[in-house]
Amino acid sequence: MPVRIRLSRGGAKKRPFYRIVVADSRRARDGKFIDQIGTYNPMLPKDSADRVKMDLDKAKEWIAKGAKPSDRISIFLSNLGVMEKPVITEKTKKHLPKKKAQERLAAAKEKEEAAKAAAEEPKAEEAEAKKE
Repeated sequence: MPVRIRLSRGGAKKRPFYRIVVADSRRARDGKFIDQIGTYNPMLPKDSADRVKMDLDKAKEWIAKGAKPSDRISIFLSNLGVMEKPVITEKTKKHLPKKKAQERLAAAKEKEEAAKAAAEEPKAEEAEAKKE
């Protein structure tokens, strides 16, 4: 049976709360699980001690039995010093504009900067005229 250590979502709409569970990987995300080993509350500040609560002894025991942690759980475990930090691959750049669009954006920024400079010049000239 392929066993995973993963998050099971609870909480209300737009107010997530997760249980850290050991479950069969073929089960539904919020379905039946074997063991609950902790909680994760993303609504708390990042430096809060109550944000991630985990029974490290149980986690080590399940990993020794062959349970594989999910990506998020492996990050939690690495922050707690149980395992090494996983390698996170770089994101793709498909969401960025293409070459021509970048050139158009650069040209628009240049025009905007030129317009700002032109608007500031008369103000500077008026200030000099007032001084005289």
